[in-house]
Amino acid sequence: MSLSLEYPHSRKQDTMDNLEKQLICPICLEIFTKPVVILPCQHNLCRKCANDIFQASNPYLASRGSTVTSGGRFRCPSCRHEVVLDRHGVYGLQRNLLVENIIDMYKQESSRFCKAEGPMCEQHTEERINIYCVTCATPTCSLCKVFGAHKDCQVAPLNTIYDSQKTELTDCISMLVGNNDRIQGIISQLEESCRTVENGRRQKSRICETFDHLYALLEERKREMSLLINAEQDEKLNYIRGLRRRYSDHLEAMAKIVETGIRTMEEPEMAIFLQVCQAADQSDCPSQTRIAEGSNTSHLEKLERGYENMDHFTTSFTKERQALLNDATIFR
Repeated sequence: MSLSLEYPHSRKQDTMDNLEKQLICPICLEIFTKPVVILPCQHNLCRKCANDIFQASNPYLASRGSTVTSGGRFRCPSCRHEVVLDRHGVYGLQRNLLVENIIDMYKQESSRFCKAEGPMCEQHTEERINIYCVTCATPTCSLCKVFGAHKDCQVAPLNTIYDSQKTELTDCISMLVGNNDRIQGIISQLEESCRTVENGRRQKSRICETFDHLYALLEERKREMSLLINAEQDEKLNYIRGLRRRYSDHLEAMAKIVETGIRTMEEPEMAIFLQVCQAADQSDCPSQTRIAEGSNTSHLEKLERGYENMDHFTTSFTKERQALLNDATIFR
């Protein structure tokens, strides 16, 4: 029994040609050269070609001699959509890694396709691999089916399995290429969402400004109340200290009278004692009249009850605090 199948060159060539058409740069008309950049309109260009067309559209920027072009704009060569670049120039355009991977796969497949001879069987080195073992899911040769390890296995023509798997792979690649627009659209939406979130910094700035203004008002009110308290403290302290000095002076004078009176009482001679007491009424010496006057403190001011109390200076932010707590609960 002998099986000999040919490679499906014509069908494979058609598939590769169709794929190659999707990978041609509209500027250089060659297969995309990496890095490949994707424009906002979803068309692809070689970065070098994008830079060339940009410099051609913006000669005044290119004349500056800078190797990295920044800013400016140009039109997509495929749809004429205007492309506006940021400060990074063409280097700010997003790379299309999916297309780059497809290019690598295409080049690898083309390299294998360009080989004139197919691979040889490892068991039968003079036989080419020309059938596919469905049971073992591996390519093999006719002798392996007749005499070798795959004699009891189910086999199929190599081109049938090739066409099936190639069609499946092509469909997957086409699906990936088709999904690229959708994914790029999602990326654009996410970038727009990022810009929207970044714009929230302005709101943060406004909120901080409002709180700073409120803080400044509180600080000003705090300073005013501190000045009022300090002024009343100084006034009350001066009054209390002055009153204390008057009481101290009165106490010191009475202490001297008591001391002199004690010495007078120590006089043993009655006549001398009476003479001293009589003379005291006309001098600073203690007498009963002077001692009675010294005991009277009605002429000294009395400190009013609660005069020293400073509790009338109070603040209450209960309502404001509750309002802030409620706002904090909402923000959480």
